[in-house]
Amino acid sequence: NNKKINSAIKEQLNKIAHSTLLGTSNIPSILYAEMLVKKSPSSLKKVFYSDNGSTAMEVALKIAYQYSELKGLRKKKFITLKNAYHGDTIGSVSLGGIDIFHKKFKPLLFETIEIPAPYCYRCPWDKEKESCSMECLKKAEETIKEHANESVAFVMEPLIQGAAGMITHPEGYLRGIKNLCKEEGLLLILDEVATGFGRTGKLFASEGEEVEPDIMAVAKGITGGYLPLAATLTTEEIYNAFLGEYKELKTFFHGHSYTGNQLACASAIASLKLIEEEKLVDKVREKSKLLRNELEKLKSLENVGDIRQAGFMAGIEIVKDKKTKKPFPFEKRVVHNILLNARKMGVLTRPLGDVIVLVLPLSTEEDEIKMLCNVLYSSIKSFKYD
Repeated sequence: NNKKINSAIKEQLNKIAHSTLLGTSNIPSILYAEMLVKKSPSSLKKVFYSDNGSTAMEVALKIAYQYSELKGLRKKKFITLKNAYHGDTIGSVSLGGIDIFHKKFKPLLFETIEIPAPYCYRCPWDKEKESCSMECLKKAEETIKEHANESVAFVMEPLIQGAAGMITHPEGYLRGIKNLCKEEGLLLILDEVATGFGRTGKLFASEGEEVEPDIMAVAKGITGGYLPLAATLTTEEIYNAFLGEYKELKTFFHGHSYTGNQLACASAIASLKLIEEEKLVDKVREKSKLLRNELEKLKSLENVGDIRQAGFMAGIEIVKDKKTKKPFPFEKRVVHNILLNARKMGVLTRPLGDVIVLVLPLSTEEDEIKMLCNVLYSSIKSFKYD
């Protein structure tokens, strides 16, 4: 309920609520596309609108696939991370790897090439984060090199995998993946649906390692939480591959009825202006230090196995045995019940299996961060685990 975003929507509502982008355009969508390109990684010059994260990723994979066909590469596979989540439409589900969400739809999905996620707390190679030699990146290199001749793109969430349990990637992993993709001729598709618009302490998470993707999907924070809007951004080179004579049918035949909706674009313009005017990304970066310090206190608790954080995104993994990292039985719903206690104390957040998920609004104040962490401390400590 921000006055400036409210006013922007009301002002637009007095003009027109919606007109399709199928064959036409509209002023708010044009203005916002220009703003978005200026603020995004410099490799990205073109904007294709949709209305949520799933469709933004669906657009991304279809653009990448058609680009490969138009260039005569005939590549058909996508390389993804284990425990990936990229949305709930069939294409984006195909890119995913979380059984509880995706397994039942397997007969409908296309095949992908999956590599282990860089899950440092439960490292597949039994290494310690402080002394490992990035086996996860070495495995990625082996897979990329082996499948480069048949793979269109590498698809990943940068820095932190949200639905997988807030899995934060080791420093240098994203940069390493980008270098490998460049060397082997793969496109890099970054899913910034959750991480975009300041949530990690950069406007886009990829900026943290100065990585420029070939395709980027954004949604969620794009309108400040007001209205459905999403965008898929890509490079001039990829865009140009779709240009040609009318009879060649190189067109990207994809569109949604509410693509580039004026009200949504008006709220997105106002939201991005607010982020700039109030220096919200800088504030997130600063307040993230406080969040880190407050979360540190939870590490002393007997059932807190791991705490992972990237800016205002964090995960607290609850375990039955701290030494062995053994989880509680799935059917006990331990984290769910811990968070029911937190609700009674004024904190509403959600579980992802054994992980307490924190995704703070950009406007979160320091006293709210302290209250949040104090409530979680009390809820985890006081819960009856027997």
